[in-house]
Amino acid sequence: MIFEGIVFFVAAALAVAGALGIVLLENAFYSVLALVAHLVALATLFLLLDSAFVAAAQVVVYAGAVMVLYIFVVAYIGGGGRHMAPESGAVARLGPFFALAIFIELSVAILGSSLSALRTPGPTLPATGPFGSPAQIGELLLSKFLIAFEAASFVLLVAAVGAIVLGRRRRGLEDLDEAGGVAAGEGATGEPGGARTTAGAAA
Repeated sequence: MIFEGIVFFVAAALAVAGALGIVLLENAFYSVLALVAHLVALATLFLLLDSAFVAAAQVVVYAGAVMVLYIFVVAYIGGGGRHMAPESGAVARLGPFFALAIFIELSVAILGSSLSALRTPGPTLPATGPFGSPAQIGELLLSKFLIAFEAASFVLLVAAVGAIVLGRRRRGLEDLDEAGGVAAGEGATGEPGGARTTAGAAA
């Protein structure tokens, strides 16, 4: 119990530090690394709850595959090597108020329910199998949480398409596509038919 308590507090502190790093770090690449640390800490907390499958999925899927996609997007857009400029306008003015509202809501939830359950034995786990097994998770995803599961897949698809569109606009690839026909007819000297003119002069 003492070892589990130490692991819990270390993982909880790492999760909070990673979440703060995601928001406070100005470099996008470092923010992604902070998110990786946050997800690994969450996997440790899931492991302490005897949910080995969720912990493994947290590491393999989120801290592994999804983080590779995040790093790819950061490298593709080109924002990982410089500091992100602070937002201006409505986002900069209303963002702190929304953050404060969420903090107050979470504080009320923790003080109102979670602290009172510290010395209780906790809820009784279902006797129909090991808690957090692949069978139970699959049953919940395809029955109780089916709509949320499908909505999350559409959100991820839209995010991937949006990242590609933003990357093309940032690098100016759309302008290159539009001027592709003109560029194909230009020679090595940059003028239309430049290659042929140079070859004729050499002859």
